[in-house]
Amino acid sequence: MYVFHKMQRNIWLLTVLVMLAALCAQADGAGVTAQEKPGSATLVNQMVILFLVVGLGMLVGKIRIFGVSFGSSGVIFAALAFGARGFTIPGGVSTLGLVLFVYCIGLAAGPTFFRVFAQHGASMAQQGVVIVLTGLVTALAFAWIAGIPTALAAGVFAGAMTSTPALASALDALKQDPMVSVGYGVAYPCGVVGIVLFVQLVPRLLRVTLDDEARRAGAASAGNRIERRAIEVANPSLYGRRIGENAFIATQRCRISRVGEGERFVPVTPETCFAEGQIVLAVGEADQLPALIDYLGRVSTAYLQMDSERQRMKIVATAKDLTGRTLGDLNLLNRFGVTVTRLDRNEMTLVPRNDTEVQYADVLTAIGEPGGLKEFADFAGHRTRALDETDIISLVTGIALGLLFGMMPIGVSGQFSFTLGAAGGPLLVALVLSHFGNIGALRGRVPRAARMLMSEMGLVFFLAGAGVQAGGQFVHVIREYGAVLPVMGLCVTTFPLAAGYLFARYRLKLNLLQTLGATCGGRTCTPGLGAIAAKTDSEIPIISYATVYPVALILVTLSAQIIAQVLPRL
Repeated sequence: MYVFHKMQRNIWLLTVLVMLAALCAQADGAGVTAQEKPGSATLVNQMVILFLVVGLGMLVGKIRIFGVSFGSSGVIFAALAFGARGFTIPGGVSTLGLVLFVYCIGLAAGPTFFRVFAQHGASMAQQGVVIVLTGLVTALAFAWIAGIPTALAAGVFAGAMTSTPALASALDALKQDPMVSVGYGVAYPCGVVGIVLFVQLVPRLLRVTLDDEARRAGAASAGNRIERRAIEVANPSLYGRRIGENAFIATQRCRISRVGEGERFVPVTPETCFAEGQIVLAVGEADQLPALIDYLGRVSTAYLQMDSERQRMKIVATAKDLTGRTLGDLNLLNRFGVTVTRLDRNEMTLVPRNDTEVQYADVLTAIGEPGGLKEFADFAGHRTRALDETDIISLVTGIALGLLFGMMPIGVSGQFSFTLGAAGGPLLVALVLSHFGNIGALRGRVPRAARMLMSEMGLVFFLAGAGVQAGGQFVHVIREYGAVLPVMGLCVTTFPLAAGYLFARYRLKLNLLQTLGATCGGRTCTPGLGAIAAKTDSEIPIISYATVYPVALILVTLSAQIIAQVLPRL
């Protein structure tokens, strides 16, 4: 019954949207053209078309065929149909959507990006090289065999790799030849559909779900899992020394929050000292706890009760006297009798050290007596609304800096230069800003709900703009060249996917989530990442995408230039 009502609701929405589209078409046919009468009426009509394209496309994306759906990428089909009928949407929507999407990707990946890049960056960069070079060789070989003109071949390559910077690079190399854009428009749907189907079909063929893979990946990286351990003190050199003044513990991602007193655990105070046979409760990352246990003594099996309701509090850091300072500098144990055992930042939880700097809207888990917790909360500001607020000034400034950075030319060997464009610049700025949290007055934190909304809206706007632009040329090119160009686009889409997947799984030994995310990054395909994000809440694919994307972006931009220079000589 629930499924019937859900289908009935979607059919009703589809009917309403189709009726609105028909009304817009009638109004567009009966009215004057934009050139005859520019003004707000034309812009409003274009905006109506934009949201109709998005709405119809999302409904198309809900359709399941053998359990596979297109999700947000269904927007491109609606956009192609509207574009083929001559409809237009406001200019710049596609670029705006791309900027918002990649900036949000950078904000989500930033907190763990550089650590993952240090561990897996070199191997994932290899996957990006394999994917792009496979696409380049395929495009050159197919164009040479089929006799496809250089401009069309360069456009097909850029479209199949879903790379706007590659399109811009090819246009620049071929003196703005319009056939480049035509090839891009024909191949882009192949690239999007291919990667979206790929990331959904592979888990089904392997008979796994992405959530199961996320749980397995989480188990494999248990070193970052936060755990509690009861430890018996048996190190004579510690007896009589204050817990809060121990230099070794201050440098570890472990905190001693409570000590045994009778049958109960009580919070550590500034005067609490280590004693022989004492039971302490330590909180730390799983790979850090063994060293602390060896240092203190041994694991205890004693069971002691504790009052978590009154002696633990989550406090939101908003006061200027707290943010921007380290925990060691704040000396919270001596000032308020509290110990901070966890710090939540950008959906990431860590155990802080004394040199950890508190940032605006960090959520601190504090252990102490009720009076001390209240005093600390007052000192910290503890304004819970800050968790849901977006700093608009930091957001728009970060995006503007990213766009400016994307326009800066980067030289290669002194003879050729390229730019990271509207995708690469904002992505890199967001990664850096989110990694550091705050850079001066700029904040790298955007609430999860706001970030997800901007990311989804950015993705569908990007797809709507690209699809409508391509739709106007699609039918004409197919009539002139037949199925050769779509087949070329399909080959340039499929072969790099297969090569990248096999290389990642059997050469680099990456898990499935890393493989799929890195494959989308190697293809510079944001809709593919959107399809993965719709299937799992894990950030592993996002981080892998962001790790590979910069390398692939540079290589695919250079490859478009290579096609323009090499193909005429073959």
